[in-house]
Amino acid sequence: MSTEFPPLETDLAEARIAQSRGAVFLDVREAPEWAEGVCPGATCLALSAGIAPMLEWARTQSGTIHVFCAGGARSLRAAQSLREAGIPATSVRGGMQQWRLQGGAIETRSTPSSADDRYLRHLLLPEVGAAGQRRLQQSRVGLVGAGGLGSPAAFYLAAAGVGAIRLIDDDVVERSNLQRQILHRDDRIGARKVDSAAATLSALNPSVRIEPIATRLSAANAAELFADCDVVIDGADNFPTRQLVNAVCLQLGKAWIYGAVHRFEGQVSVFDPRAGRGVAPCYRCLFPEAPDAADAPNCAEAGVLGVLPGIVGTLQANEAIKLLLDLGEPLVGRLLLFDALAMRFRELRYGADPHCPGCGLDTDAAALPDTLAPFCAAG
Repeated sequence: MSTEFPPLETDLAEARIAQSRGAVFLDVREAPEWAEGVCPGATCLALSAGIAPMLEWARTQSGTIHVFCAGGARSLRAAQSLREAGIPATSVRGGMQQWRLQGGAIETRSTPSSADDRYLRHLLLPEVGAAGQRRLQQSRVGLVGAGGLGSPAAFYLAAAGVGAIRLIDDDVVERSNLQRQILHRDDRIGARKVDSAAATLSALNPSVRIEPIATRLSAANAAELFADCDVVIDGADNFPTRQLVNAVCLQLGKAWIYGAVHRFEGQVSVFDPRAGRGVAPCYRCLFPEAPDAADAPNCAEAGVLGVLPGIVGTLQANEAIKLLLDLGEPLVGRLLLFDALAMRFRELRYGADPHCPGCGLDTDAAALPDTLAPFCAAG
């Protein structure tokens, strides 16, 4: 970071020039003030939360930090504290009051919490930052099942600040679920899973919109439920449901994340048809036909290590966030296999099958499976 310090205060004209050159802006007001508008691209960290979060964020930046508040008093204190820590900072004289009066551009933050210190560790990542956090907050994830896989996936999506999470599950909480389905509690036995999950997730992050849909996914409702979702996560445990998710996501051009657990083993993959049918592999390229019931018993029949869905569901949440932010390399065309007893990951690569019964060019894109096996309490 540059050690050349600017003046302690900067006037608005200089701040405008700096903004046109990509300067770093920091708004140290409070959340209700941010909701009324901030400078475009500004990072918002309240001075009342202390200087430590600002210092941690500022050390990841380059160049002079231009600090704003309402009129210039709080920004002056913040700039002085940053300078004492060796960080080039300047307070913008007149603050947002004068910025508005002189016609400065204003960016509306629909939910103040998108910029508070809840997400500081995201703001510190250049690959995410304030823009990425807003992108997460403007996203909706559809989650099929609020059970073993859905629980950790939903927990981390809510913690990350994903704007809306649509939970689709028609089951109720049973005591046997509690060994692995961490969204639920003993005092909610008999309650609808989507309601129990909504209570837990809202307590974790009140700014996230939880959309509980107490219904079973079917060919009649899947397209409507997925239509406005940016990403879909599979938390079911049977082939017909995944076949339906695959078919509807192919029709809608939606990416979805597959996860499965069995005894001590789990697997994860990503199916993304946005490039067009037959370009990237779909679920049916990997699993063309349903396995025999004797070869693929569900969790109620075969059992599952309680922590295993937590590992697999967390991996699914990770893939969802990567897709929402367009980060890294998703598990497209790759099946990640996990052995909990050996503590070993393996990867199998697979490609699109031109004769795939799901996405092959000679298949009926409008055909949907119309029968579903029952959930095993969605995992």
